Amino acid sequence: MSDLIEIRWHARAGQGAVTASKLLAETALLKGKYIQAMPEYGPERTGAPLKAYSRISDLPIELHNNIVNPDIVVVLDETLLSIVNILEGIKPNGILLLNTTKDADTVRTDLQVPEGVTIAVVDASGIALATIGRDMPNTPIVGALTHVTKVVAVEALKENLLKTFGKKFSKEIVDANLSSVDRAVQEVVCK
Repeated sequence: MSDLIEIRWHARAGQGAVTASKLLAETALLKGKYIQAMPEYGPERTGAPLKAYSRISDLPIELHNNIVNPDIVVVLDETLLSIVNILEGIKPNGILLLNTTKDADTVRTDLQVPEGVTIAVVDASGIALATIGRDMPNTPIVGALTHVTKVVAVEALKENLLKTFGKKFSKEIVDANLSSVDRAVQEVVCK
């Protein structure tokens, strides 16, 4: 991992992007990293487009602004692709992680993703429906992200998920979320 990893999250309000951003950052914090996790809110209501940001570093983070040139872009809702420039500012060797049923080659062509940018695709919504019972793609997308980027270990994520979600939700819900992480790790395709 380089000294600073910057992640921009695109989602619709209510899909859990802010929770995902915090979950990833808190997991990194538990492993001794420096972190920031922040939402970009406007007058959001359920379904409105939103952004969230995460920074993870081995060194203290002295930046306190939105992320303009992300290393990683995570998209929880592909309906945003026609209304938001999700590739804006992505680094030439960045990673795009998209919740979709499309394959990586189709995504590269459809979005005109520059060569050098890695594309990772996973049907996080389908996984969430199958494991959690509702279209809440945040947990599986974080599982896919940790697997693809190694920014934190998948096992560390699952430990933190168990601890954090265990305080709020039933064992059944926690187990379903852990299962969604495992499925995302198995099903994410990176190209």
